[in-house]
Amino acid sequence: MHFPEATPEKSSGLMDIDDVQRALNRSRASVYRYANTDPDEVNPPYNAKQLNAELRTAETDPLRFHPNEVARFAKDILRIRQVTIEVQNAPPDKTQQILLDILAELKSIKGLLDDHTEF
Repeated sequence: MHFPEATPEKSSGLMDIDDVQRALNRSRASVYRYANTDPDEVNPPYNAKQLNAELRTAETDPLRFHPNEVARFAKDILRIRQVTIEVQNAPPDKTQQILLDILAELKSIKGLLDDHTEF
């Protein structure tokens, strides 16, 4: 079982229904049947026999699954023997790039201040 690489749109590292479907090699309908959902409750309590989604803030939020939960479900419930989780870092997004630029600028300012105090 292989988990998809994180993309900028999926920088949270969570898997959507399509990712879970590909990872488990099951139909979309099967994934929805496996999922621990309840029409009367946005976040039903944990169920070890079902695929548990991450917490949602509203009923309209899409279901997202942590790769570890998908691997647990595949191994313990579906009895898929070989389960491998590959954690891959997503490429830096705009916010992360701006923070790295700010850090570089602060380091250069610190260097200038250190040089100035030596005189």
